[in-house]
Amino acid sequence: MSAPTLAKLALRARLGVAAGGPFFCGACVLLLAGGAAVAWLLPQGALQAQRHAVALGLARMPPPVDKPAPVIANENLALFYATLGEKRYAEQQVKTLFGIAAKSGLSLSQGDYKAAYDRNARLHTYQVTLPVKGSYGAIWKFTILSLRAIPFASLDEISFKRDNLGEPALEARVRMTFYLQDAPGAPQ
Repeated sequence: MSAPTLAKLALRARLGVAAGGPFFCGACVLLLAGGAAVAWLLPQGALQAQRHAVALGLARMPPPVDKPAPVIANENLALFYATLGEKRYAEQQVKTLFGIAAKSGLSLSQGDYKAAYDRNARLHTYQVTLPVKGSYGAIWKFTILSLRAIPFASLDEISFKRDNLGEPALEARVRMTFYLQDAPGAPQ
């Protein structure tokens, strides 16, 4: 705005104030202050309403569920021993491995077997190392099916070897361990 325009507006404001008197001026000041207060409080009210909605949502939530009591160590130990295989059937488990290898299309030659007893764990281990020959997929199928069929076995090692790049069959070495007990329910 230019200076003459501002001067005209200032003159009109003075004449309006003089014509209205002090009460009119006080009313205008109060009106402006009220407008400013409303403009400041509206966002505060929206924020308060949002907080209230969150509080209502939290009030509707179910109370937190207490954690279940921890399982006693003796119960875990009993469950562990209940999953062990029986020592007297270790050779049958090896026959199971040979059967799974045949179903998987693998040629399985003679393996190495090693029995041991762990005094601290009070269990027997029967380690089986098998050299197998076949496709990569057939070897993995054999290992997965073996672990499903013998739940107390672990796959300790598997290594692959191929003599020539173009050769379709791989040679692999699979080492598994059976975890066994003397008899189910026998005192440990």
